[in-house]
Amino acid sequence: MIIVTSGHVDHGKTALLQALTGTNTTHLPEEKKRGMTIDLGYAYLPLGDKTLGFIDVPGHEKFLPNMLAGLGGIHYAMLIIAIDDGIQAQTVEHLAILRQLQLNKILIVLTKADKASSSQIDALKHTIKANYPSLADSPIFVTSATTQQGIAELRDFLTTLPNLADSNKPFRYAIDRIFSVKGAGTVVTGTAFSGKVNIDDELFLSNGERVRVKNIHAQNQPSKQGLAGQRLALNIHTDIERSSIQRGDWLFNQPAQFATDRITVQLNPEIPLAENQAIHLYHATNHTVGKLSLLTTKTLPPQTQALAEIILDKPLFLSFADKLILRSGDNKQLIAGAKVIEINSPKRHKRSEVRLKFLQNLQQAENINDRIALYLQQTAVEVSYLLWIEQLNEADLATILQQNHAVRFQQWCFNQDYQAEKNQQILTALSNYHQQHPDQVGLGKARLYRIATLNQPEKLIYHFIDELLAQGKLQQTRGWLHLPEHKIEFNAEEQALWKLVLGEFMQQNGQPLWVRDMANTLSIDENQMRNFLYKAGKLGYLIPIVKDRFFLTETLFTYANIIKKMIEKQGDISVNQLRDELQFGRKLTVQLIEYFDRCGLLRRKGNVHILRDSELFN
Repeated sequence: MIIVTSGHVDHGKTALLQALTGTNTTHLPEEKKRGMTIDLGYAYLPLGDKTLGFIDVPGHEKFLPNMLAGLGGIHYAMLIIAIDDGIQAQTVEHLAILRQLQLNKILIVLTKADKASSSQIDALKHTIKANYPSLADSPIFVTSATTQQGIAELRDFLTTLPNLADSNKPFRYAIDRIFSVKGAGTVVTGTAFSGKVNIDDELFLSNGERVRVKNIHAQNQPSKQGLAGQRLALNIHTDIERSSIQRGDWLFNQPAQFATDRITVQLNPEIPLAENQAIHLYHATNHTVGKLSLLTTKTLPPQTQALAEIILDKPLFLSFADKLILRSGDNKQLIAGAKVIEINSPKRHKRSEVRLKFLQNLQQAENINDRIALYLQQTAVEVSYLLWIEQLNEADLATILQQNHAVRFQQWCFNQDYQAEKNQQILTALSNYHQQHPDQVGLGKARLYRIATLNQPEKLIYHFIDELLAQGKLQQTRGWLHLPEHKIEFNAEEQALWKLVLGEFMQQNGQPLWVRDMANTLSIDENQMRNFLYKAGKLGYLIPIVKDRFFLTETLFTYANIIKKMIEKQGDISVNQLRDELQFGRKLTVQLIEYFDRCGLLRRKGNVHILRDSELFN
C-alpha cells in the first residue's frame, strides 16, 4: 500500500518520513545540495506481514509536474503543514489536487510542533476545519521529527488503513523509472494500479512489445509476487533497447490496444471554465496537452459537475473511472479534476439528446453490471473492449453477462434486443427483395448482410442468419437465402429441358458452356435457351461468369475452394498459377478470376489476387 505525502516546500515532509521510516527520501545530488525534494522520493516501513510505502512529492511550484506524476493509483494521502508557517500557496494547491483525485482518506499532519505553542496548534486546527470543508472528517496528527512527538501515534494509525487496490483485476502498472543493473539487465519501477504479477509472467508494454518478469521487488523487498497498491521494481527480459521504454509507459497482462486521444469525462472545476480551452492533462506518470470542450453548457462555475470532451495531443491508455488532473494551457493553474466516463468518444453528434442521455446514464450507473448493460443497449461490443474499459478478467465478464442475460458469441457481446432487431432487419430485407425480384430465388449470405446490416460485425450477423436457418425462419436453396414461403421452380417442360442441359454440362468435365453452343447442341432457339439458362441461374443451378457463359454452380464452388486453399498456403494467387492448377486456357482463367474479383471473393493486388471474403462459396 502506498501513501503520498504532500505540502508546501520546507514544511518537513522529508523529515517526517525519515522519522517514520528511517529513510531519507532525497536521492538526487541536486536535492541534497538544495535541501528540498525535486523529484519523487520513496520510503518504506515494514509492519509485520505488510509494508507501507510512502511517496515524498516535491512541494515547490516549479516541480509540481513531478508531484502529479506520483499520484496515480493512490488511495491515501498525508497533507503536511508546518505549524510555524501555516497554510501556504502549495498547501492549498496540493489539497485541491488531492481532493480532485477523490482519495479515500486525507490525513492532516502538523509538523514542527517543537517550534510552536499550544495556542498556535489550536488556531491552525480551527483554521483548517473552518476553511476547508473537504477536511472536516480528516484526522489531525501533531508531530515533531526532532522530538518524535506524535510519530508513534501516526505510525499506529497508518497500520490500520486497509489496502483498497484490487488485486483481482487485470495487472496494470505505470512506469516512472527505467534503468539498468549490472548482471540483471533492464529494471523498471512504478506503482501497480491493479492486479498481480509473478516471476516468469509474460507482460505487454504499452508500445506493444512482450516482456518477461525475471525478478520482483515489492515495497523494496525481494518477492515472488507483486500486488495492486504496491510500489514494484520489475527486472524484465526484453529484446528491445532500454531507451525504447520511457516514463509514462505501462505494463499490462493483456495486449495494449485501446490507447485513445478522444475521451468523455465528468468534470469537477476549481475555477470558472469556458466552453473551449487548451489544457495540460496528468494521468498516472503521463503528461500531455489537449483541448477541453464542455458538452452541456457554455460556462461552468467552480464545484459544479458537468460532462466534457477532451481531445488529447497524444493517445493515453485510459479506462472507466480513471482520475485526471487538468491544468491551464500555460500550466500555471489547477483548473479541474476529471473522471473518465468514455474512451474513443465519437467525432460526430457528440451533443445529441440520445448521446447525452447515454453518458448521463453511465454517470449514474450504480455498478459495473449496469454499465455493461448500457454498453450493450443498442449494439454489439467486442469482448476485448469490455475487458479493457472496465478492467475485467474473462471469468468476471462471463458472470456479468450471465447475470444481465446477455450473450457472447466468439469475440462479440450483445443482448437479446440487439439480436431481435438484427433478425428483423434480415427478414425485412429478404421480404423486400422478394417483392422487387419475384423471379429470383433469393440472396447470398454476403449480399444479404450488406443490404440488411451493413457496418455491423459480419461474423456475428452470419451467426444470426445460421440461427434463423436452424429455426426455420429462413431457408436456403442451392446457396440462396430466402423466406420459407418464397418459391420459384421449373415447370414440367422446363424440368425435362434441365435434364438435357445438365447432361451436357456433365460431359464437359468442369468446363463452362456458352448459350449459343447449348442452343445448337440441343436444337433450340438461341433466345429461348438464353432465357432458360438465366432462369436456371436465378434458381441457383448455374452461374454466368461473363455474359452468356455459364458454369454449374457446384463446379464454381469447387473452384472457389481450390483457390482458397492455394491462397491459404501461399498468400495469393496469379492467373498463371490458377491456369496451371485447373488446366484451363488463359482467356477462360482470366474470365474466372475476374468473376471472383467482381463477386467479392478475391481482390486484385498488382499482378496477383488475394482473398477478400473467406465466407463466400462456403
